[in-house]
Amino acid sequence: MDGGPIRSLGHATLNMLADAGAMWRLAVQAARSFVETPLRGGKVRLRETLVQAVRAGDGSLPLVGLICFLVGMIMALQSAYQLRTYGALDLVSSLVAVSMSRELAPLLAAIVVAGRFGSAIAAELGTMRVSNEIDALEVMGIDPISFLVVPRLVALLITLPCLTIFADLIGILGGLFVGVEVLDLGLGAYLEDTVDSLVLQDIYTGLVKSVAFAAIIGLVGCHQGLATRGGAEQVGRATTSAVVRSIVLVIFADLFVTAWFFVRG
Repeated sequence: MDGGPIRSLGHATLNMLADAGAMWRLAVQAARSFVETPLRGGKVRLRETLVQAVRAGDGSLPLVGLICFLVGMIMALQSAYQLRTYGALDLVSSLVAVSMSRELAPLLAAIVVAGRFGSAIAAELGTMRVSNEIDALEVMGIDPISFLVVPRLVALLITLPCLTIFADLIGILGGLFVGVEVLDLGLGAYLEDTVDSLVLQDIYTGLVKSVAFAAIIGLVGCHQGLATRGGAEQVGRATTSAVVRSIVLVIFADLFVTAWFFVRG
């Protein structure tokens, strides 16, 4: 009885470490394939990469825009509630701009992409695995990593930073709408304060996070899909697991990158 919880915790820890090791191997194999395939005269799947990038970005664009616009409005209202006490409503624009660019825009965009595209990756590769399509590729001498994984990873590494920039602008626009229409702040003054408050580090902090988030979402989705065994039920479990793990790891990565930039000053 006493050993039950401890044994379960040990199994969970070992499984987590095994998954981390498998994802690391997958990342190394994907990076090696990305570099070596053109050098060996192999075919670069540029068209497939663009197709996957469009799938990841085009489908997520409206949802990311809506969520970030609403969050920008919420941030402006919540900050105004506190800043009004100190007579500092002019700081609303700075708070919204910095919060969106450094933190909220990359995180919200990553969560949306993980739910939409990360789950799709796991479902597609999982279905291919249980239907023996991946085994057929290996029999034909086609590397599944370069054929399936690399285009999806590269597509995410291109798409998520672009979505983050879009989310930055839409979130700031949401704050601008509240600032001008609700808080009676001047349009010109709001825009001027927004531009003055942002520095280059605010922008590239969000972009660094988006690149890390893209790698995590792609690796988790591909790993869960390729590791699927069984039937349709296991595909569903792999899809759910890919979304949950991606979001948890994205938040951990967010904490790590934020702490790293904080320590660097």
